[in-house]
Amino acid sequence: MTSFAIRRAGSVAEVAAAEHLFDHPVRTEWAARFLTAGGHHLFLAYPDDEQAPVGFVSGVETVHPDKGTEMLLYELAVAEPYRRRGIGRALVGRLAALGRELGCYGMWVLIDAGNDAALATYRSAGGKDDGTCSVVTWDFV
Repeated sequence: MTSFAIRRAGSVAEVAAAEHLFDHPVRTEWAARFLTAGGHHLFLAYPDDEQAPVGFVSGVETVHPDKGTEMLLYELAVAEPYRRRGIGRALVGRLAALGRELGCYGMWVLIDAGNDAALATYRSAGGKDDGTCSVVTWDFV
């Protein structure tokens, strides 16, 4: 297993260095907004032998008047050559630890139906599939 370090992203340059892990190109203004917005968190995984990050997890604190604060695990990605080495589980664990530190009452994530690899990762990090969710979306663009 490759050893690795997990660090909180603190600059747009760090986020841009992880662009290969995101679904779309990183836009500087959006990355800056994410990093400076309260309740938004991004952790990057770096193997000891690499300069570029090989994984990330992002989370957003959500607050509701009758529930308090919970952590939404917004996205998780690990570069293909580094999968199945515990990096995804460690990233999820780091975000969960932050949620606990911040007093969140829980954490949740949405996954695509049939994404067994993601479900296995989240389960290995202590999550459980309660089987009760459906997703309804609106497209504004």
